[in-house]
This record gives sequence, C-alpha cells and structure tokens, in this order.
Amino acid sequence: VQLVESGGGSVRAGGSLRLSCSGSGLDYSRYSLGWFRQTPGNERGGVAAIYTGGGIAHYADSVEGRFTISQDNAKNTVYLQMNSLSPEDTAMYYCAARPEGTMGWVLDSSKYHYWGQGTQVTVS
Repeated sequence: VQLVESGGGSVRAGGSLRLSCSGSGLDYSRYSLGWFRQTPGNERGGVAAIYTGGGIAHYADSVEGRFTISQDNAKNTVYLQMNSLSPEDTAMYYCAARPEGTMGWVLDSSKYHYWGQGTQVTVS
C-alpha cells in the first residue's frame, strides 16, 4: 500500500492550494480517507475526513468553510481544496486511509492504518 501526496507549496495569505493523494494497493472506495497536519513539536491533528465511498465529510473547526475534501474513486485519489489560507495553516499535510468499519472518530489519527509521506504547505 502506498499513498502519495502532492500539491503542497508556498502561498500568500488568502490564497488557495489543492492537495492530492493518490493511492496504490488499496481500493479507496473501501476506505475512509483523511487529511491531517502537523507542525514541529505538535501532535498530528485531523483536518478533514470523508467516510467510506465518498460519504459524509467532517472538518476541524479551524478549517470549516474554507477547506473541502473530496475523492475520485476512479482515480483512487483524494483531494483537499484549501481556500482563504492563513499563516496558521502552515504545516506538513498528510493523507491517510482506514478500512471501512473501523470504529472511532474519523478525525482521530490513531484510527488510520496507512499514511503518505506528507507535503509541506507554507502560508506567508
């Protein structure tokens, strides 16, 4: 199983980025998918997640209304559209997958089995 993020970079405050996460070795339609972020010295926190098969999405309060998670099962890819970015959004962003039926809050990173290597987002 491999998850590969892309789309990170540097952007000015107020700008937008779209992150992508392509998966191989697993069928995205059978997994809940999430985006998490981490800054140095802090724990990895949930940003957005979507239940199995493109179902209900959940967002951290800090990104609600600005970020949108979506997935394309045909491409085995999950996206995170990030708008109105602020310097507080600067972090390493990771995508993750957990099998359908996994219990627990969908934004809880400890419930995820597979992780990408991360992509850096810097907002100035």
